[in-house]
Amino acid sequence: MATIGKFNRSEVKKENQLFSRFKTLVETAFYGNNVTKVTNLQKAYHLATQALGTVVTDLPVKHTSDLGLPEEAKMLIFNDGKIVGRTAAARVVIGHPGVDSDYYQGILREALYQSKEQNFYTADVVVGLDEKFMVKSHLMLPEGFENNLYSYLLNFQIANEQWQERYEDSVSYEENDIYLFADPNWQHPDFPFGLALFDPEHNVAAILGLRYFGELKKGTLTLAWATAHRNNYVACHGGIKQYQLPGGNKYTMAAFGLSGSGKSTITLTQHGGKYKVDVLHDDAFVIDRDTGSTIALEPAYFDKVQDYPLTHNTVDYYLTMQNVGATKDKEGKTVPVLQDIRNGNGRTVKSRYVTKNRVDALDEKLDAIFWIMKDDSLPPVVKVEDPILAAVFGLTLATKRSTAENVVGDVDLSQLVIEPYADPFRAYPLAEDYRNFRDLFNKNKTSCYILNTDAFHGEDITPQVTLSSIEEIITGEAIFEQFGPIKEMSYLPIEGYELDFNDEKYIKDIHVRLQSRLDFILKENNTNEGYDALPEETAEMMRHVISEL
Repeated sequence: MATIGKFNRSEVKKENQLFSRFKTLVETAFYGNNVTKVTNLQKAYHLATQALGTVVTDLPVKHTSDLGLPEEAKMLIFNDGKIVGRTAAARVVIGHPGVDSDYYQGILREALYQSKEQNFYTADVVVGLDEKFMVKSHLMLPEGFENNLYSYLLNFQIANEQWQERYEDSVSYEENDIYLFADPNWQHPDFPFGLALFDPEHNVAAILGLRYFGELKKGTLTLAWATAHRNNYVACHGGIKQYQLPGGNKYTMAAFGLSGSGKSTITLTQHGGKYKVDVLHDDAFVIDRDTGSTIALEPAYFDKVQDYPLTHNTVDYYLTMQNVGATKDKEGKTVPVLQDIRNGNGRTVKSRYVTKNRVDALDEKLDAIFWIMKDDSLPPVVKVEDPILAAVFGLTLATKRSTAENVVGDVDLSQLVIEPYADPFRAYPLAEDYRNFRDLFNKNKTSCYILNTDAFHGEDITPQVTLSSIEEIITGEAIFEQFGPIKEMSYLPIEGYELDFNDEKYIKDIHVRLQSRLDFILKENNTNEGYDALPEETAEMMRHVISEL
C-alpha cells in the first residue's frame, strides 16, 4: 500500500518519525462522533444538491455511469462571497524560518475545539493515477460545504473499490496519508484573511476561514507534491501532453505557468485534429527523476470559465461550477452565466472526458519544457540552449498575477512578478527544485523554450501565434536565429514581432529584465534566513548573459 494510514500498536510511539503534534491534532479530529463518512459519489452528489444555496442547473452531466454519478445528475453551481480566489497571505508552513510552531499548535488546538460545535463530513481520495505513485488523502469539511466536498471527490480520484484495489497494489512509501482538515466558518482576529497551515513533512494541513474550493485542491497538491519530491520525483505545476506524429514518432512537452497564463489552453488544445494528442493533465503531475516518465495527480480539471461562452462544446463536460451566474434560457431551463460576467475567476470542475485522448501516465521522457511568461522584453518564442540557463529561466519565471488569486494589500496586478517554476505551493527549499530541473535539461537532454503569452512591442501575442509556433517546433519545422549577442539563446522569427538588436531602448529593456532576475536570485540568499538560497552558478550564469549584452 502506497502511504501509511494504519499502524501496528507497537509503532504508535514518540520515536516514530511519522508522528508529530500537528499530525496527531489534525488526524484525531477525523474520528469524532460529529463526523460522517461519505463513501461514494452518489451520496456526495445528493448532499450537494440539498445544500442551502446550491443551484441545480438543467444541464445534464455526461458520462454519469463512468464517473459513478446518478444517471439524472445535473451540473451544480455554488458561489462564495467576497473572496473568489486563493489567498497566498494565509499560507503558513511549519518548519520554515520564523514560523513559531508552538504558537500555531495553540491556534490549531483551539480551532479544533471550536469545530466540535459543527457536524462534519469526511471522504477519501487517491492522489496520483499510476501504481508507481499514489497517495491516500482524507478530507474533513463541515456541513454547509457539501459542494466543496463533492467537487473534491470529482477533482481527485475517489477511493472506490476499483481504485482501492489499485492503491493496495501500488508502490509503498514510508510516508503518512494526507489529512486535510477544513473549517471555512473559522474566524480569528489575528487572521483576517484566514489561515492555511501546513506540516508537509507529516502530510497534514488545516485550511481555516477559507471557502474557495481551490484552497482544498492546492492544499492537497502541496502535500502530494512534497511527498513526491521526497521520493525521487520532480513536482510540477504545469500541463503535459504528447503528440503522435507521422512515422510513429512522439513528442512530449510540458508547459509551466500560473493560472491565466495560457497553460490550460496550450495543454488541452487538439490543434484542429492535425495530430493525435494524448493529454496527461493541465495542472498537476510529477516526473520520475531517473526515467523521465510522468504521472498525473488528478483525473479532472479545475479551470477558469472566462474564455468559454455557454455554447462552447467544453461546457458539455462541466460537473460543478463556482462563482458563476445563472439565468433562464428560452425553454425556461436554468443555465450558467459564464465568461466572468458575475465576477472574476469563475471556475469549473470538468471531467476527464473533455479531452478526447486522456492518459494518466507517460513512459516516454519529456522532449521539451516550455516556460510560459508575460515578459514583454521577449518575443513570442525563445529557445534556451544551456541547461543551467534553462533551469535559471524557470527559476526566474516572470509573469503577472490574475483573478485566480485573492491578492492582499495594494498590489498592481499589471506588474511583473517572479514565481519560480510557476509553483507558489512549494513546501521545501527552492534550490532543490532548481537542481531537479537543471538535471532534466542536462541528463535527460530535455529542450527548453520560453513562451511569452503577453505582448511584444505593444503587439498582443495571440493564442494562435503561440499554438502555431508550438506546431512548428514539434514537427521540426521551426528555424531559430541567435538572440542577438546572447549565444545561449535563440528566437523564432514571426511576422509582426520583429527584433532589432540595434535598438538601444530594446537592449536596455532586455538588460533591465535580466537584471531583475539576477536581483531575485541574490535576494533569495538572504530572505527568510536563506531558506531558499540558490547555488552560486545561478547568479554566475545570469551575470554572464547580462555581460553578453
